[in-house]
Amino acid sequence: MPDAPFDAVLFDLDGVLVESEGIIAQVWQSVLAERGLHLDLTEIAMYFTGQRFDGVLAYLAQQHDFVPPPDFLDVLETRFNAAMTGVTAIEGAAETLRALRAAGVPFAIGSNSERGRLHLKLRVAGLTELAGEHIYDPSWVGGRGKPHPDLYTFAAQQLGILPERCVVIEDSVTGGAAGLAAGATLWGLLVPGHPHPDGAAALSRLGAARVLTSHAELRAALAEAGLLTPALTPDLS
Repeated sequence: MPDAPFDAVLFDLDGVLVESEGIIAQVWQSVLAERGLHLDLTEIAMYFTGQRFDGVLAYLAQQHDFVPPPDFLDVLETRFNAAMTGVTAIEGAAETLRALRAAGVPFAIGSNSERGRLHLKLRVAGLTELAGEHIYDPSWVGGRGKPHPDLYTFAAQQLGILPERCVVIEDSVTGGAAGLAAGATLWGLLVPGHPHPDGAAALSRLGAARVLTSHAELRAALAEAGLLTPALTPDLS
């Protein structure tokens, strides 16, 4: 579509396509408590969301003098993988992916999740077939996850689209910073009932062009941008 400002959509995973961050926060809380560090879920949501393990461990060392025991990461991996059976799709996510596929709009997923867990979340949430083949984690870019731009830059390259012609859909400042650093336009997506510690104001300050609150709104915005036709979006009246 020559008049559309974008040629492709790049999605975050957790909080944007799948409901998993509440589950992840509870795992962090329980594993840390077993090792003597008691954090409330608000702090975990505020400082852990969107981060990779190394970022969380750096925070814990700086703020709580926490030194993980040798088995810590192995225990976390095991607990996270077991907890992923509770992951569900964000309301409307399947409809958004289906609409993009029907319209022939290229899209990709870029997540800080470990590769096996990323695909496990999609499978449990029932989104694997809709998500397609363009699903990327930091191992594709030498481990340089968000907030570095590499993951979104690489995803755009794999689609054959310039990052500047992509819109990134994110729910965290960490991920949003990655999208902007890659040169993409940032739209925030903050669905009700999901922990979003950064909030609309933080995403707007970061440089989000829009902050949406549902996949229905997202599809309407994509239609407004010329990527979807109104027939592929719901009536919001």
